[in-house]
Amino acid sequence: MFFSKINSRVEQLDRLVREIDSNMENNYKDAAQSAFRELTEQFQMLQKGGKLNERQETRYSAIISRYSARLKGYTHKDQKPYWTGQ
Repeated sequence: MFFSKINSRVEQLDRLVREIDSNMENNYKDAAQSAFRELTEQFQMLQKGGKLNERQETRYSAIISRYSARLKGYTHKDQKPYWTGQ
């Protein structure tokens, strides 16, 4: 029972990672940002609660760090229309 709870927490984080990847592949910028915020919140909640082991914390910290860099400025509002010439 204990193992299944830990496994489901990790599966939830993995699901969010897959969702971010899928949204980025399909250029769904707002959805990718939303899933990233959810991933970050879930990770921090599990980390503060001591629900993740050291290996999981290291893995998801690295994933969040990479997404943070990739998603910086990844929004539709920052996108310039091609016809403005800028």
